Amino acid sequence: MAKILVVDDDRDFIKITRTILQSQNHTVITASNGEQGLQVMRQEKPDLVILDVMMSYILDGLDTRRQMAADQDLKDIPVIMATSLTGERVQGNMPSDEYVPPSEWLHKPIDPDKLLAQVKKCLG
Repeated sequence: MAKILVVDDDRDFIKITRTILQSQNHTVITASNGEQGLQVMRQEKPDLVILDVMMSYILDGLDTRRQMAADQDLKDIPVIMATSLTGERVQGNMPSDEYVPPSEWLHKPIDPDKLLAQVKKCLG
């Protein structure tokens, strides 16, 4: 199946996500912050990236997503942004679409069925 990079500083999230994805025979690689994630992307060329919004600093994931979009080698990798921030009030404080290149969104705690549906959608 697909090679999927999970970029998150929460070991429990990585463990759960890995278990769900491996149940569908996906290969899972990981990184614990945006900088490391970009390095792994360049080395491993994943088919999909699941990227946490808040890691080593509050917009780490969003900055990483912008860097991916600006990089010729990474811009076409589909991305699912993962966040524990929910609700209308919080969504109003998130950066606009001008700041975040097109991405799918996944809310934590994750629902395994929703995760797998989004992965399937992103991989086509």
